[in-house]
Amino acid sequence: MYIAYWLLAGPLALFYFYAGALKMLQTQEQLRPMMAWVDRTPMPAVRGIGTVEVLGASGLVLPPLTGIAPALAPAAAVGLAVLQIGAIVVHLKTDRRFGINIPLVLTATAVIWPATAWL
Repeated sequence: MYIAYWLLAGPLALFYFYAGALKMLQTQEQLRPMMAWVDRTPMPAVRGIGTVEVLGASGLVLPPLTGIAPALAPAAAVGLAVLQIGAIVVHLKTDRRFGINIPLVLTATAVIWPATAWL
């Protein structure tokens, strides 16, 4: 169960940490080529989404590694799945580019059950 968790959660956490850090640190002009939706979204909201992604990535990694608050790992996986469902809705309304969101929501959903191994 632990191996399955890290095989799924490790790359997922890396992706969210990277994507969230970009949203937190880069300007709207720098994000535009990768994320067309930032033109129609206020930058404080983009920064907030980035913060949620970094916190979700931390929630996937830190509780299993430290043994502190292990219930945060499945909660983080649920939160990231919900975040991606919201992202799919936004992409369907705007640019119809949601190809990356489907595997992300499926992976986050798949991480929920193995994350309960630490409870």
